[in-house]
Amino acid sequence: MPSVTRITFTRLESGIVRAAVRYYRSSMATISLKLPQPLADLLEERARNQQKPKSVLVREFIERGLEAGSSRPASFHEGAKSKCGIGSSGFRDLATNPAHLEGFGQ
Repeated sequence: MPSVTRITFTRLESGIVRAAVRYYRSSMATISLKLPQPLADLLEERARNQQKPKSVLVREFIERGLEAGSSRPASFHEGAKSKCGIGSSGFRDLATNPAHLEGFGQ
């Protein structure tokens, strides 16, 4: 979610103007996490290069990860089943060739 800065001014009875600043469209939950130092350094560098706050980058990474995770296959077979059987070993079906079944099960 892109950040949005909205400033509202309220004039108090004393004549003083109070400015309220909102940075986001909706309220945000605050979380705390620990990162290994190399990962924290990489995040810091990426934030500096993209000129974005680290919190914005982390939100974007989490959103992309959750979106990608919803389309991930449940297993390797689920992900590869469209490719199953398209290759050829050069052998005919070994399960029906008597030469390859000699001694099997003994």
